[in-house]
Amino acid sequence: MDKSWMYQSRLTSEYFNGVEGFLNFAFQNASIDGKIVCPCVKCGKGRWVMRSEAVDHLVCDGFIKGYTKWIAHGEALSSTTTAPIPTNSGNALGTNNSMREMLHDTFGISNRDVGMDDMPNNVELSNADAKKIYKLVSDAQKPLYPGCKEFSKLSLLVELFHNKCLGKWTNDSFTRLLRTFNRALPEGEKLPNSYYEAKKVLGELGLSYKKIHACPNDCMLYWKEHIDDTECHVCHEQRYKTVDNHEGAEGTSAKKCKKVPIKVLRHFPLIPRLQRLFMSSKIASFMKWHDEGRTKDGCMRHPADSLAWQTFDFQHKEFATDSHNVRLGLASDGFNPFGMMSNVHTPGNNIDVYLQPLIEELKELWGVGVDTLDASTNQNFKMHAALIWTINDFPAYANLSGWSTKGRLACPSCHKDTCSSWLKYSGKHIYMDHRRFLEDSHMFRRDKRSFNGKEERRKAICRLTGSMIQDQLKCVQFKFGKLVKDNH
Repeated sequence: MDKSWMYQSRLTSEYFNGVEGFLNFAFQNASIDGKIVCPCVKCGKGRWVMRSEAVDHLVCDGFIKGYTKWIAHGEALSSTTTAPIPTNSGNALGTNNSMREMLHDTFGISNRDVGMDDMPNNVELSNADAKKIYKLVSDAQKPLYPGCKEFSKLSLLVELFHNKCLGKWTNDSFTRLLRTFNRALPEGEKLPNSYYEAKKVLGELGLSYKKIHACPNDCMLYWKEHIDDTECHVCHEQRYKTVDNHEGAEGTSAKKCKKVPIKVLRHFPLIPRLQRLFMSSKIASFMKWHDEGRTKDGCMRHPADSLAWQTFDFQHKEFATDSHNVRLGLASDGFNPFGMMSNVHTPGNNIDVYLQPLIEELKELWGVGVDTLDASTNQNFKMHAALIWTINDFPAYANLSGWSTKGRLACPSCHKDTCSSWLKYSGKHIYMDHRRFLEDSHMFRRDKRSFNGKEERRKAICRLTGSMIQDQLKCVQFKFGKLVKDNH
């Protein structure tokens, strides 16, 4: 089925005819009470709509990006799909190639030509890894049900999780969908029966997250030497809340007490994600493009052409000699690892507590490095990485740096030499001395009327370097937590 029309101009007759064909297909195969889930950009498969509303949405807003397999609209269950199914080594599953590449990337298997049931000699796996990969290989090869040529168990789970993210399905709705599939599948061909069981299956592919318990007052993390503590060593708040779980033998009233952590940090480790980029045959060469493929004619086209990048390379020549080494930028906007944007819940300056796992990884990447496979050259190397930029809005800058961006000394560039004026009737500070950063001969320096009634004759403030900031802070003792005042 030709779907190239989906991302053409929405003003063309080809697009409008394609929308009509899609709606005919969707309402024939996946409608409930005369409605389908709307795949437009705004709805994102999160709303059920009538046909007239679906037409308006798809013509005005277009389809969500990447939705070329209409699984939410009956394509996987329809017999009308006549596109040829690629085969590999006798396996008729159309998604076999992508599943094979994904498994190879996950476990660092560089030989892309071997069959799914053959393990190349150059791969060393522990018993645990071997069990994982053979189980995943089995799930990737086995058809979802006898005669199914479109999906294996693994490829369907991957597709469903992808649609869960795009459509913003709840965990409960995902569980109900899995159970609906299981009622339709024959015995012995069942999928996981809940969202959490399915997540464990895909968790074997890597790139999962780590749960680290935290003090509810943001004082500390329960990790390293404090991993077994039951209360915060700063505020003495309890680590767990006790939940009564009424479970017992039939006819009894036995009660179990379940310990539930009050606050949990979900840390997505950086190192395995960087390793996975190099282990992917499609991405590894892009990771080295800044050194091996970039046009170096002095024109600004890429961050590698910037003064900051080049200065870093000049100061750390050994780091710059290996094109595998990664330069990172940290982007933040209203830093909050818990997803609740109310000021009551955001950690504020206590974000430092939650950055500790990331900082540990950055130290390891800078100093020791990690062994990684470059899939584009089939060679192992020691990967290093450095954080050279942070990109944030002004409130997030304050939380990340520790310098207050409010009040009399709000400017992080002028720091203690910030010049500010208080507006009595507006009740706020203003900062009108930015002309000092202009060239000495600039016309604005002599312009009294447009500014504060004075000529600006002062020199620019000397910008702080990292070592200067460290010298200022070396004697400062920091304490974190909601109950600690003025900890920065």
